[in-house]
Amino acid sequence: MIALPRIAAVLGTLLLLGGTAAAADATAPTILITGANRGIGLELVRQSAGRGWNVIAAVRKPAEATELKALAAANPRVAIEPLDVTDFAQVDALAAKYKDRPIDVLVNNAGISGTMQDQNFGKHSDWEMYERILRTNTIAPLKIAEAFLPNLLASGQKKLVNISSSEGSIGGMTHPRNYFYRTSKAGLNMEMRNVALSQKGRGLLVANINPGMVDTDMLASLPKSMLRPKEDAVKDILRITDQLDADNTGRFWDYSGKELPW
Repeated sequence: MIALPRIAAVLGTLLLLGGTAAAADATAPTILITGANRGIGLELVRQSAGRGWNVIAAVRKPAEATELKALAAANPRVAIEPLDVTDFAQVDALAAKYKDRPIDVLVNNAGISGTMQDQNFGKHSDWEMYERILRTNTIAPLKIAEAFLPNLLASGQKKLVNISSSEGSIGGMTHPRNYFYRTSKAGLNMEMRNVALSQKGRGLLVANINPGMVDTDMLASLPKSMLRPKEDAVKDILRITDQLDADNTGRFWDYSGKELPW
């Protein structure tokens, strides 16, 4: 039998999504994914929906998310929501809309890298770009995690997943490059390690995951032979997410399942 609070939460969700009876399944987990219109985010939507999960796909420009809209049209459990992660008023509005909805997994996926030539020390760096990268990759994930913390704690799984990068590993750094991007991911790792420690007693499980060099728009300039298929990267992300528990929360994972140095 499904608990009455869970039924109430789902009924509230149906109203939020326009009252479509098939919009959510009370017995299925719910996942919120940012940057869900392309690349890893879009594939996360696809594979999560394939699991039978309820998916909240947050994107900056829904009208331009052609593939995502087609995916949602074929699967009523996929709800598309407008969200610019750097606009904190939008973050708060989305959290208010789903305030009574348990969210089992939140994936902070949205991110930007900037151009390599504009973020090298001593070569006229683009400081405005630096601020945009930090706000998108570091500040926004913490804001989103805080805004949706009640949803996570109300869920069965309580998992907060952050798409990080081996470029954010200080211990693994051997050559200088990408000052802005690397700093943003190192900052993400630190803040989410803090979140893991502060919320462990409440059951929140946190992971920072390096998906590797994936065939996405961000790395489109590299040869395909160097890149991992999106499908494989997302399978790894979901596998690690499935394995999160109180003993391994707060770790910095490589897609292989090994830990990366901080």
